[in-house]
Amino acid sequence: MTKKKEDTMRPCRPTASRTPKKKAVPLYQADLDPATDAWVTAFFIENHLDYYSYPDQVASPEQIRFMVRTEPEDRYYPCTDQVFEAIIFRNNSALLQEAYQKIYQRMLRLIDEQIEDEREKQYLKALVSIKYRHETRDEFMIPSRLEKRLMKIFINRTQIEDPCLFTKISRNQRVHAALNSRAYQNAINSLDSGEFATLPQTLAEFKNILELLELKRLLTLCVEKRLWEDDGNVSFKETDYQAFFSRQITGDGWTPLLDFLGLGTIGGIKGKAQPRKILWLADQAGEFMVDIAIIRHLAKRGHKIVIAFKEAPIFTTIDFYDAQEDAVLRKELGNALWIKDRRLGKNELIRILRSEENIIVVSDGSRETLNLLLCSTAFARTFKEVDGVISRGVYQRRHFFETRFQFTQDIFNISAGPNHSVDIRYKPRHPSVIKFSHEELEKRASAIIARMDEAKRKGMIVMFYSGIIGSIPGKLKVAQQVMNTFIGHLKEQSSKTFIINPSEYFETGMDADDLMYMWEIVQRSGLIDIWRFQSYDDIFKSFQLMSKKVPPEWVGKDATYSTGCTKEMKIALDVQQKNPEMQIIGPSREKFMRRGEYGIGKLYDQSLQKYQP
Repeated sequence: MTKKKEDTMRPCRPTASRTPKKKAVPLYQADLDPATDAWVTAFFIENHLDYYSYPDQVASPEQIRFMVRTEPEDRYYPCTDQVFEAIIFRNNSALLQEAYQKIYQRMLRLIDEQIEDEREKQYLKALVSIKYRHETRDEFMIPSRLEKRLMKIFINRTQIEDPCLFTKISRNQRVHAALNSRAYQNAINSLDSGEFATLPQTLAEFKNILELLELKRLLTLCVEKRLWEDDGNVSFKETDYQAFFSRQITGDGWTPLLDFLGLGTIGGIKGKAQPRKILWLADQAGEFMVDIAIIRHLAKRGHKIVIAFKEAPIFTTIDFYDAQEDAVLRKELGNALWIKDRRLGKNELIRILRSEENIIVVSDGSRETLNLLLCSTAFARTFKEVDGVISRGVYQRRHFFETRFQFTQDIFNISAGPNHSVDIRYKPRHPSVIKFSHEELEKRASAIIARMDEAKRKGMIVMFYSGIIGSIPGKLKVAQQVMNTFIGHLKEQSSKTFIINPSEYFETGMDADDLMYMWEIVQRSGLIDIWRFQSYDDIFKSFQLMSKKVPPEWVGKDATYSTGCTKEMKIALDVQQKNPEMQIIGPSREKFMRRGEYGIGKLYDQSLQKYQP
């Protein structure tokens, strides 16, 4: 009887999941089977990845949509499709157990390497074993989440903040010495006419070919583990490096990467493309020393590279602390611009991306190889604003390429391929992704300002109306109707008044970041005579004009309920300091101060979202 009961509770695979995977149909679709729905919910809760259970740690659906192209009913999971399928449908225990065992054995080796006292060593192994059995018993756990939890136990019990610190330092020093050796310098600067498919006809073409050759050579080094894993590289000769340079580049990403960087291909050089903003996801210590050589090479061509490190230690993966404290890294990144604000706003980020610095450093906010659900808002905003993402290593490749999800940016991955080759993969961004560049938003703002300026030249009063647009979740259309109705009423009652209605400028694909960025430019133009904030009387009048009763969720509401309006009130007060004649009409200013920052990508208050079902 017990066995039968367990079988009935096991999640059932929805029929839809049998659709060929190449069509990117979800492995799991909601509302097809209650048992599977419950299993999926438990999967996110047990992995501490459910936003509604852990809103302070897990990214909101809106933040995820900055990075991942998802359908409204879809839910992003930070693992490969194969792992997700094995957990949800309980159909591949061997896969999970193998992944779990690799992590477990790695932890045991770490304990052996770091702990000398035999009693302490046995204690830690026993503790890790107990936690390991507990976490893997139901096969709910994503392997990367298991790794983080076991590592956290080790660090908390031993008080060793970074158990692999000296290993990472040694790796970086080895590669630094290798790249500064005479043998390497001679090899990287050598020239073989056999590498030219056709002889260049112009100096510009010759220069492009040389830059391409240097990039190719650096890429072949970024998978050469012998450079950082032992001291054998001290005996490398010029011929050894030249042998590395002759390695093959495999995968489908080499040509797209060259096109992205404006380099074309040898024998068919294309014109130099406009500079790109690139998010570079660093991986292992040692190999990153080659990465930074590639990054500097790209920066010289005018590209702007944002390097993302891990927030905290995870074995030999390089982290934000390493980048600041490791003497070799600190020297290599000495001129970089550092982003230390985990909740960096869009305006501040745009200013940084427009700065003269071509190398920028940020933490992704997580302690896992790649988990977009746990990344910081600064990282998510950076992901959204760049032109493409270059990821490093096999683990990041799996999370980007062994999943049905598509992303909001072109994704490249550079990792070791078969037979010592360099494997470059390419995943284009989803074709339906709508991106509003800051240049485009500024252009839209300029068009609105031009209309305001024209109205003032005609002797009209310019009024800006701030009100609730999306502060009540699920009521966006109602909010627009309320605002449109009242502003229409104002226009009928007021002569020679140009009223700006923000709801008229909302377009599909715009999020709160886009809107706030565009409107702040308009609001600081100095052309506003009256800044009116929506009151409850305004809302009441709107429903009255629509011959409707005020719904309960709107009763008592006004602009102070909106975090967007709160931000705008702060801007209004700042603008009024410079333009004392500007009038501010609406609820008292003190009432606005109870709201916090709007959630990333949200049109409503992030603190209110915690209480939504």
